Amino acid sequence: MQLTRRSLITSAGALALPTSSVFAQTKAEFTLKYANNLPATHPMNIRAREMAEAIRVETHGRVDLQIFPSNQLGSDTDMLSQVRSGGIEFFTLSGLILSTLVPSTSITGIGFAFKDYDTVWKALDGDLGAYVRREIGKANLVVMDKIWDNGFRHITSSTKPIQTADDLKGFKIRVPVSPLWTSMFKAFDSAPASINFSEVYSALQTKIVDGQENPLAIISTAKLNEVQKYCSLTNHMWDGFWFLANRRAWERLPEDIRTIMAKHINAAGVKERADVAGLNAGLQKDLAAAGMVFNQPQSESFRDRLRKAGFYAEWKGKYGDEAWSLLERFSGKLA
Repeated sequence: MQLTRRSLITSAGALALPTSSVFAQTKAEFTLKYANNLPATHPMNIRAREMAEAIRVETHGRVDLQIFPSNQLGSDTDMLSQVRSGGIEFFTLSGLILSTLVPSTSITGIGFAFKDYDTVWKALDGDLGAYVRREIGKANLVVMDKIWDNGFRHITSSTKPIQTADDLKGFKIRVPVSPLWTSMFKAFDSAPASINFSEVYSALQTKIVDGQENPLAIISTAKLNEVQKYCSLTNHMWDGFWFLANRRAWERLPEDIRTIMAKHINAAGVKERADVAGLNAGLQKDLAAAGMVFNQPQSESFRDRLRKAGFYAEWKGKYGDEAWSLLERFSGKLA
């Protein structure tokens, strides 16, 4: 499946209907809800639609996996509570937000840890990812093997380009509800504000904050360029989505159903990774044509500031030696 801006829009239209309305002639034995916080136009939801259909076909209509994008079932924190209680069966969430429940999941977002995608996938499909999945399992959630991609994050602003760490001093920036983000931007002497994603556009529009940080795919699909003028390509954090399941709901499914679902969920996650990487490659040009001003910051000034502020040493202490050594196996020495 080759994704283009046109196919994103076309597929998004199909996502407006739950899978059961398209295949109403088959009465499903298991009707399951999958919720996420991303726009219907994002590759995650396009691949989720494809995944739900593949599951329906291979289970001969026994499973109807209904998709609810764009925070339709609540904020990130609401949906995390729902997947824990069983109100929804499946949910994809950034490890940096999941860290409010499972602290070690935010280690994948340590500032400037991963230099490129090759390093990310070696770490997350390898020992670091296995460690994080074990920790998530201790919270009574089931987590799929493959983490989905959210991308490398960049800083946008309505007031000025961010070129060096000094430009972040006093900068009012939206960050997700996660201690790691707040800690990092406080190390830059910024003024971070924790705001759920569903409220980001209005917070930028009303100047509650001057900027935010997200991957290009989200900046584009959420139309944040309408309320932000500058985009600084900081690549300051990599972020991904763990595909979570309510343990009781998962274990109620027959083993053959679980095997089929896990296979297609993980395969869709790998395809979504390629989609996001390919989409990001063309988005800078598209956003620039729409009036967004891009700049390439001086990355070393940001790393130096984090080292001097004790950011890396602080988080090494929080994660512990085992987790930190697994991270540095792929990132190199950080502190």
